[in-house]
Amino acid sequence: MNEMIEMYKDIVIQIATPYSLGTGFYLQDKQLIVTNEHVVRDNKEVVIDGNLIDQQLAKILFVDKELDIAFIAAPKSKAIPKAIFGNDDEIKSGEVVMAVGHPFGLKYSATKGIISNPLAKKNDIYFIQHDAALNPGNSGGPLLNEEGQILGINTFGMRNGNSIGFALPVGQLSAAINNFLESGRIVSAKCFSCATIVNEKNISSKYCPSCGYEIKLPSAIVAYEPYGMSKTIESMLEKLNYTVALTRRGPKSWEIKQGSARIKISYHEDTGLIMGDAYLCTLPKKNVLPIYEYILKENPKLEGLTFSAKGPDIILSLLIFDKYFNMETGKTFFDHLFKKADHYDNILIEKFGGIWKLND
Repeated sequence: MNEMIEMYKDIVIQIATPYSLGTGFYLQDKQLIVTNEHVVRDNKEVVIDGNLIDQQLAKILFVDKELDIAFIAAPKSKAIPKAIFGNDDEIKSGEVVMAVGHPFGLKYSATKGIISNPLAKKNDIYFIQHDAALNPGNSGGPLLNEEGQILGINTFGMRNGNSIGFALPVGQLSAAINNFLESGRIVSAKCFSCATIVNEKNISSKYCPSCGYEIKLPSAIVAYEPYGMSKTIESMLEKLNYTVALTRRGPKSWEIKQGSARIKISYHEDTGLIMGDAYLCTLPKKNVLPIYEYILKENPKLEGLTFSAKGPDIILSLLIFDKYFNMETGKTFFDHLFKKADHYDNILIEKFGGIWKLND
């Protein structure tokens, strides 16, 4: 089981949009990343990131709203292991399964459970019902058996449902993949009304050519445009020479890479607070006093920044209210945070024995 979990660290992909965070998994032989339609909804491209894939924008190739499936163009990588599909006919109640993904924006997580019903019917679609915990961000990840075979794609969990989750069986997923590949890998969508695969070649308007139902291909989606304070923050990031589309991590959230540091920016509209948090390192297992003494001595020198400890993590933070935030003040304060984060993480690790923060 542990070997299987390690293998899927390379197969499972994190997906980010301006609206949400989710999970997908890489199919090497198909050159596709599979995820849920609701993860990529209202986007024509998404940010993908994986152990063996550099963070980049990737085009959405196919969406099926009924089955909640989407396919994303995958960069070539022979280094990523080949994912193995299981067999619907062999899925049984009581079977041990594992859901893997990126809940809450974490880079990788695996939860164990059992199948309670291999044929749970909802809205005329059969799902695998299981109790492996599914959290926000898990959507689109694979459900695995103990042999490391993919049994389905995790689609949703029930609110207040005591870890009741549902996965679309791999047979339906395989059929959708085959139909898409047979159509020529053209950007397309399945009509929600008549199930016709509509693509850029057979659609002449915004309506299905078979039944007239309104349909929108991924390529026809209008690109995301920020507004209000989000627009100001993104303009500030552009001025600091960041590719803004790559920094978006859900609603009013961004992630910046500065050298070896990663900094999370969030805007809390209800309080008016804009936060920048750089998780610099995890505390060493022993002899932690020197690292605490160092950050306490450095705090008075930080000019608007603050060191703090949250559990085992050392964080460098910036807090500013939106009424004091504009392009120039933001650029000054956040450029200062980014540079200091990249400066201090190396000192804390190389000089004081801190441990690189890898999980988020």
